Amino acid sequence: MESNIKKLNSLGFDKAPSDTRVVVAMSGGVDSSVVAAKLVSEGYDVIGVTLQLYDHGAALAKKGACCAGIDIHDARRVAENMNFPHYVLDYENIFRETVIDEFADSYLGGATPVPCIRCNERVKFKDLLETAKDLDADCMATGHYIQRKHGEKGPELHCAADPKRDQSYFLFPTTREQLNFLRFPIGHLKSKDETRALAKKFDLSISDKPDSQDICFVPNGDYAAVIEKLRPGAAEPGEIVHADGRILGKHAGIINFTVGQRRGLGVGGLNEPLYVVSLNVEDRKVIVGPRELLKAHTIKVSEINWLGDQNFFSKKQWNMKVKVRSTRPPQDAVVRPNSSGSAEVELIEPEQGVAAGQACVFYDENCSRVLGGGWIKNAV
Repeated sequence: MESNIKKLNSLGFDKAPSDTRVVVAMSGGVDSSVVAAKLVSEGYDVIGVTLQLYDHGAALAKKGACCAGIDIHDARRVAENMNFPHYVLDYENIFRETVIDEFADSYLGGATPVPCIRCNERVKFKDLLETAKDLDADCMATGHYIQRKHGEKGPELHCAADPKRDQSYFLFPTTREQLNFLRFPIGHLKSKDETRALAKKFDLSISDKPDSQDICFVPNGDYAAVIEKLRPGAAEPGEIVHADGRILGKHAGIINFTVGQRRGLGVGGLNEPLYVVSLNVEDRKVIVGPRELLKAHTIKVSEINWLGDQNFFSKKQWNMKVKVRSTRPPQDAVVRPNSSGSAEVELIEPEQGVAAGQACVFYDENCSRVLGGGWIKNAV
């Protein structure tokens, strides 16, 4: 008696890999290169696409950046060696308008933006995904460390097998529709060593290439210099004020400070360690104080993206885990939806250094499944 269960290929399609077209988003790094090589070795019809996101000419010699310069050449070389088509698409204008401009304006507004999330949301998983569909692809694969699993109500987003590499914080805005089309072929790997071993197995020249560290358009992490270049003269001087009202000194512009910052305040000689606890953009004041003042209990979150099975707004409150910074583990919280499409997040244990402009990402009680998240507007 023949089984009625259809045998699906490794990407979940009921057809041969050779009949399954996959567009692979290639940054030129090890992860996306391994994804492309792996799928080619499995017999898939692979097309590599690399996005040129910012000044190609100025970035030609810069190593360790995403989507520019040497990395574009590395992606092209992998495609040539593995014998699959590769295209470089000029997305500079889209990237500047949807990511870089907002990054600069957010900093000037006293927020601490996360441009990598906006890039995934507005460029890679939106415009590039539509390009993949235009190329008649069945799906688009990326080198992100995150897992797509089948649930009772369709595909679910889950954390990577390797918690050190997990990128779920940066992918919370992924929609259900996008998740239907996306694939993450290395999210199940237990370590980066496994990824590099695959790169060596496929004889990729970039197998030992270091990971990119900085935001691609912010060389050496100097945010203020980039913002000053994008918005000349926007950085206005002001006062550094203690939370108790004392004026401690002057600053050269709020763009040089972020909530939680301790170093480089320029107010030495005091007996207590001071941190930036808030930024008053209107009066151009940097408010500093003891670490205790950084603790936040309640967070206002907007632009909610929900991936749970039940309607998010059907309940008065949800008990779940939340992550308010990419470097912090998820912690217990009560999330209360508002009719306006936003939510209030009450942290069971107060969190330090919660900043407007960062993401608040929702997880299930096991810290496995990504339930969605939103953008932090303010913290109390």
